[in-house]
Amino acid sequence: MDLAYIPSPSTGVINLGPIPLRGYAFCIIIGVFVAVWYGNKRWIARGGTAGTVADIAVWAVPFGLVGGRLYHVITDYQLYFSEGENWVDAFKIWEGGLGIWGAIALGAVGAWIGCRRRGIPLPAYADAIAPGIALAQAIGRWGNWFNQELYGKPTDLPWALKITESANREAGLYHPTFLYESLWCVGVAVLVVWADRRFKLGHGRAFALYVAAYCAGRAWIEYMRVDEAHHVLGLRLNVWTAIIVFVLAVTYIVISARIRPGREEIVEPKAEKSDKAEKSDKAEKSDDAEKSDDVAVDGEPEDAVADADTDTDTDTDVDHGADNGAGSAAKS
Repeated sequence: MDLAYIPSPSTGVINLGPIPLRGYAFCIIIGVFVAVWYGNKRWIARGGTAGTVADIAVWAVPFGLVGGRLYHVITDYQLYFSEGENWVDAFKIWEGGLGIWGAIALGAVGAWIGCRRRGIPLPAYADAIAPGIALAQAIGRWGNWFNQELYGKPTDLPWALKITESANREAGLYHPTFLYESLWCVGVAVLVVWADRRFKLGHGRAFALYVAAYCAGRAWIEYMRVDEAHHVLGLRLNVWTAIIVFVLAVTYIVISARIRPGREEIVEPKAEKSDKAEKSDKAEKSDDAEKSDDVAVDGEPEDAVADADTDTDTDTDVDHGADNGAGSAAKS
């Protein structure tokens, strides 16, 4: 008798009246919001303006979803185009099946378009959103739990995942690889944030660190999985992908650090211009205040001084008139 295990949900869909709320889609949506929210905080801290991350995400997210689905369908084409399968299922993204490699690759294309439209360097933007992407993956992996998919080998560990029987799976207790990857992604986010603060990573190196760290964990987690996959030289295709991308990311970090050390001083020209305009306005207001102070003489406004001078002149004229009148009277 198994005393401890992680239960799987009986269904991955919650019906809110006529509207079905699918757990997989819900996790993806929450992950995107977290990535944009945290990326916005980091972007502002780097000197960017609020809302820029969300504006560029409008391009990056759709491209990423399409890229992730394309990678999954291409690498697991037998699930949709083999005899007896329905190719229309390739469009049912809510049933699961997003390849992170395709999502990042095509999502980067969308981000590049968004950055180009705003005159922002893509590496700086990538550095800002890197930890947020890792957190989004951590949340998104729970969508696999709702769908009872992507689990590992059988195990009797206390944290084993209980899978129920269906047409495509056998009931039993398995390694919860979705949970392993979720926790690993949280660790990757923490690592990137720490390294970015400690070493002031720039020019895309924070993003490259995220990619390398994720690949390191994905390689051993992928090795534990038992779902159907293509193999190359005895290893799952995604293991080879993780190894190759890891090497490319590390190589980029080393070369980039030599060619362009340090961090970008300006990440968003628009924000820099706004700061300069604000400083100029403050300087003008300060000059106006100084001029106002100069107008006052001995604590009295200039108008008051002018009035005083006028009164003095009037008194003088009166005195002169009186004297002249007296003189005239004497002559008479």
